[in-house]
Amino acid sequence: MALYAIGDLHLSLTADKSMEVFGPAWKDYVSRIEASLSRLTAEDVLVLAGDTSWGIDMAEAEADFRFLDRFPCRKLLLKGNHDYWWSTVSKMNAFFAEKGFTTFSFLHNSCHVYGSHAICGTRGWFFEEDQKPHDAKVLNREVGRLETSLRAAEGRPIWCFLHYPPLYQGYECREILEVLARYPVELCCYGHLHGPAIRRRFVGEQGGTTFSLISADHLGFIPKKICD
Repeated sequence: MALYAIGDLHLSLTADKSMEVFGPAWKDYVSRIEASLSRLTAEDVLVLAGDTSWGIDMAEAEADFRFLDRFPCRKLLLKGNHDYWWSTVSKMNAFFAEKGFTTFSFLHNSCHVYGSHAICGTRGWFFEEDQKPHDAKVLNREVGRLETSLRAAEGRPIWCFLHYPPLYQGYECREILEVLARYPVELCCYGHLHGPAIRRRFVGEQGGTTFSLISADHLGFIPKKICD
């Protein structure tokens, strides 16, 4: 039994948006995902930190979830900026039940317990490269969702998973970092960064929290082991 995490699988078995166009790092990425997930067991838990499927709705994403459901590990899904299929939790759960998918749960305004720890998270917020002003409404909503998730830990030590990095070279999302420090969070794993942007990642400790990048291409499509 072990806890693993990976983000940004960008599966596209129906949507025809293969990530292989982005260069050698993505070559045969679906086969590489298949090989790595085949090593996980039904006792393992895998956090999927956003951008799981390119499908624009649940119907288009069905093939990607069918592919993932073949692997028996329990999977915790959180939203990424390209998860256009994402709907309400009740609708997504109903879709999975209809299709007979049994290995998925959602990390959304909630937490999940793993041993003595709480697994918390949300999409987060990111000041994109176009340098537009913060959308205060969206930022505040994500801060609220993060705090709701962290509060649900009820005093347990916390591992937090975000899609967007709360900090990297030249950037900090102060509002997100303040929430992480307040609870406090032991570990924060994040995705979203690819290609040259990976060089700007922040890995290490700040404010009592250890930060780690788990985007799939950075990990070589092998989920990061968090703990046994």
